[in-house]
Amino acid sequence: MLAVEPVLVLLEVPMSTPAPEGLGYPQPRPRVSVEELLAAKNTQPIRSLDDLAADTFESDEELEEFLAFTYAERRRDAA
Repeated sequence: MLAVEPVLVLLEVPMSTPAPEGLGYPQPRPRVSVEELLAAKNTQPIRSLDDLAADTFESDEELEEFLAFTYAERRRDAA
């Protein structure tokens, strides 16, 4: 019978190093009120639905093509 001797194997395990200053976790943002955020972006209140209107499609035909495509894709995804 052969004798088996245990073999000690040392494994190198890389240690993590701390991240340089400012590269670790994101710094918390200062608390800002909604009013301050809106003022910083120079926003205006919505006064009517006309403020939200946009001429996205150049014609009714283009709108109809988009709607037909959208409905077809929804039906395809549901199947």
